Amino acid sequence: MNIYINQTYGEERALYGISDAKIRSCSFEGVEDGESALKECRRVSITDTSFRLRYPLWHAEDAVVTNSTFAETCRAGMWYTKHLTMENCRIYGVKALREADETKLARCEIISSEFGWKCRGIELRDTKLETEYLFLDSERIYIENLDFKGKYSFQYVKDIHIKNSNLDTKDAFWHAENVTVEDSVVSGQYLGWYSKNLRLVRCRISGTQPLCYCEGLVLEDCTMEGCDLSFEKSDVRASVKGEIMSIKNPASGIITADSVGEVIFDKFGHPEAVEIKIMNHEQEIYHAQKE
Repeated sequence: MNIYINQTYGEERALYGISDAKIRSCSFEGVEDGESALKECRRVSITDTSFRLRYPLWHAEDAVVTNSTFAETCRAGMWYTKHLTMENCRIYGVKALREADETKLARCEIISSEFGWKCRGIELRDTKLETEYLFLDSERIYIENLDFKGKYSFQYVKDIHIKNSNLDTKDAFWHAENVTVEDSVVSGQYLGWYSKNLRLVRCRISGTQPLCYCEGLVLEDCTMEGCDLSFEKSDVRASVKGEIMSIKNPASGIITADSVGEVIFDKFGHPEAVEIKIMNHEQEIYHAQKE
């Protein structure tokens, strides 16, 4: 077992290809180019270490990183990794994670544009994360207790399960497939367009024009705040507590709510294919007339 303690590395590929090693209280920084410091490493444990140089963990396998910082200058820190675990880390470099397989992140703070693209197998817990495009084209993701702020999240993702999280976003879950979100807050414009098998359970949803052009959309015991022109061209089964501001041209299904501000079926709508049950009207089944 090789052990590296209290060292500073600034040269390119400083510890390239090392295996079965421990890195403690080291710094990867300096005036030299310094990129790819731990590229192709295997079975490496990293603790209390700071990274300020580019591409440190490309193609790393079975690496565990704890209590460490990846500064803004640490561009594209973890690409093509396999079985990477990160706990109590601060990750600030752009494009930090991409094309990775089987990644676990817990109790991290992440501010990184274009985070987590084209990854497979991510477990994310107890983390605060800010980015624009989150998890683009990634699959097999489990998330619990995420505090997220950003734009264009979870687009083209597949097989995702999210619990007890706060998602402050827009254009989330576009073209997403097989997604379940439970006991979470989802706020932002244009939620879930073109998704397939999106299921929202006990969620608080807010924002204009949500959940349009969806296939297999399910809402269970959700609330919808400020949600106008909802469900356009969607196949939907929804139970909503409280009011839906407005519903426009759903394609098919059953929508149940305590109240609905407005139901719109214009010349492109098919009211005969949809049941809208307004519970405070004695469980009235409402079919709007076309305009």
